[in-house]
Amino acid sequence: MILAVRVIIYTGKGGVGKTSVAAATALAAAQRGLKTVVMSTDAAHSLGDCLGVELGDVPKQVAENLAAVEINSYRELELNWGAVREHIARLVALQGLDEVLADEIAVLPGMDELFSLARIKDLAASYDLVVVDAASSGETLRLLALPQTLSWTVKLLRRARAIVKPFAAIAGPLEDYLAPEEVFEALDEMLTKLRSLKSLLGDTVSTSVRLVLNPEKVVIQESKRTLTYLSLYGLLVDAVIVNRVLSKEAGYLDGWRLRQNSYVDEISHSFAPLPVLKAPFYPSEVVGLESLEQLARDIFAETDPAALLHRARVIEFRKEGGEYLLCMCLPMLCKEHLRIRSTGSELILQLDNQRRIISLPPAMAGYRPTRARFCDNVLEVKFTKSN
Repeated sequence: MILAVRVIIYTGKGGVGKTSVAAATALAAAQRGLKTVVMSTDAAHSLGDCLGVELGDVPKQVAENLAAVEINSYRELELNWGAVREHIARLVALQGLDEVLADEIAVLPGMDELFSLARIKDLAASYDLVVVDAASSGETLRLLALPQTLSWTVKLLRRARAIVKPFAAIAGPLEDYLAPEEVFEALDEMLTKLRSLKSLLGDTVSTSVRLVLNPEKVVIQESKRTLTYLSLYGLLVDAVIVNRVLSKEAGYLDGWRLRQNSYVDEISHSFAPLPVLKAPFYPSEVVGLESLEQLARDIFAETDPAALLHRARVIEFRKEGGEYLLCMCLPMLCKEHLRIRSTGSELILQLDNQRRIISLPPAMAGYRPTRARFCDNVLEVKFTKSN
């Protein structure tokens, strides 16, 4: 039995069937006795369609020990970003833009999905297991950097306010551009929520991500990049689910089946040591509890669907003599694409269009990175005391 709340996040390229896999996982866990909720954070919800029930923003009981919820992303956005949105929209409108356009500009792309994910923390207080049907991998990855971006934005806004406010009494129009205190209060509350979410997602003992993919070349390549990026952000991937694998009775699709077989072999080799679980291509849609039960049996067999299927240390700091070493597991990394720089208290890793900012422990104050190497899927950065 699981003593602490367990969180499983399913992601993958759009259209690979992650919603049905997430629902099947939740149903199988509930049937094993875990109080489970499956939640959809995708703006285009299909979880209710998959379960064959109508869902809303409040968890609804759909089977014994199983509840389901489709998060209203617009409601979450308004609750968490309303005051900030109004201020930014007013600033943009002062430049002469249409009010409706100003209101749209005031929302950063992906924020609705991010605030939907923040509901995980609330649900975790009431359930043993939270299964998340997240947005497609590209959307999910973009969200992981948003708390850091917002934290920087708040710092800049506070500094700007401190600098400008003394002159506002002299130059009246400046007052219009200063954020009122309630905006900062809303930002601080929101950042507290997001940091709490980040802490939960980064807890590799209780939280893991599972990649869902189809045995197709384009999907495999995107999934490989996703695995690297998730590791970059400190998230543990504990399994890969290969969905819609054609059986030997493929008929006129036999040529496609043979191609799929080669891709399944590639997946098993490329994603090792991660467990690779498979689900067949069914003759009909996976809709309703009976179909989901069958899908769960085909994927997990006798395996506990809520168990942590793979354990690994994603990131660690350790001291070696008079130096510090940061070790980070980055499977499938193309090291030529990685850029590393330091700001003194932070280490910034830039991989293609993804950026991870790592806050260094206080004990490493006065140390600077002097060497980096990549070996056996592990990035090692050595820090030496500055003279």
